[in-house]
Amino acid sequence: MVPKADSSQEQTVSKPNSTPHMAIQGFEGCFHQQAANHFFNKNVTVECCTTFKDVMAAAKDAERTDGCIMAIENSIAGSILANYNLIQGSNLKIVGEVYMQIHQNLLVNHGVTLEDIKEVHSHTMALQQCYEYLDQYKWKLVESDDTALSAKHIAQYKSKHTAAIASSLAAEIYDLNVIAPKIQTLKKNYTRFLVLKRPEDIEEPQTGNKASINFQTIHKEGALARVLGVMAIHKVNMSKLQSFPIPGSEFKYQFHADLEFDNIKTFERVIEKLKPLTEAIKIYGIYNKGIWK
Repeated sequence: MVPKADSSQEQTVSKPNSTPHMAIQGFEGCFHQQAANHFFNKNVTVECCTTFKDVMAAAKDAERTDGCIMAIENSIAGSILANYNLIQGSNLKIVGEVYMQIHQNLLVNHGVTLEDIKEVHSHTMALQQCYEYLDQYKWKLVESDDTALSAKHIAQYKSKHTAAIASSLAAEIYDLNVIAPKIQTLKKNYTRFLVLKRPEDIEEPQTGNKASINFQTIHKEGALARVLGVMAIHKVNMSKLQSFPIPGSEFKYQFHADLEFDNIKTFERVIEKLKPLTEAIKIYGIYNKGIWK
């Protein structure tokens, strides 16, 4: 689930000199912040933004951040197509990724029991993901703008009869008790997050085993098949292929592809072979495959 914040959360913070300062979409304690902690081993600060468009604006601004963390797909909900378009329209480079299992937890103030609860607050998607657990009780379900915001509110108001569904990080930040952990119905619920930085702030990658590219095939029969054939010959695994219509064209398409390979030289050879078969090709970034958290 991708959380949403309101405009009161957006703020400008001068980036630190040593600790990465990354833009995220959502409130403090959201899953984007949890993904940032995973990638940077908790050596990171975040700037909370209202929308993904705001995230991209903050990531481009060297006075505000060192880049951003952005959800790109979920194992249940699928790809976040709007975010692919934001990446394509930016000059940011993908430098890493995080695959994070999304655990929804029932949070309450200390001393509150299950019998005390009368209402459960959270984002609509989080509530839907937990219906099997929630159906055991006769609690009133209240939709909110954000999972972490729900946790913040019950902590602020010291509620004895209201619970929130949110991350374990939100429980830690707002000093709440996880009264029921991992209550989501589908236990294998993963979200993939991309880590993006400005090109002037990164060095040319010398190692890596994954890349993200965008390409347009020539408008001929079998063009895409020839592109895929080149990858197969060089034993490059295409872990994702996403098509997008080219705006203003007569049903022409561009493709986003994630490629996995043994070394960068293999990837470079594939790119050279693809250039005659494509009208345009852009490399979004070369990085290491993410570890499943």
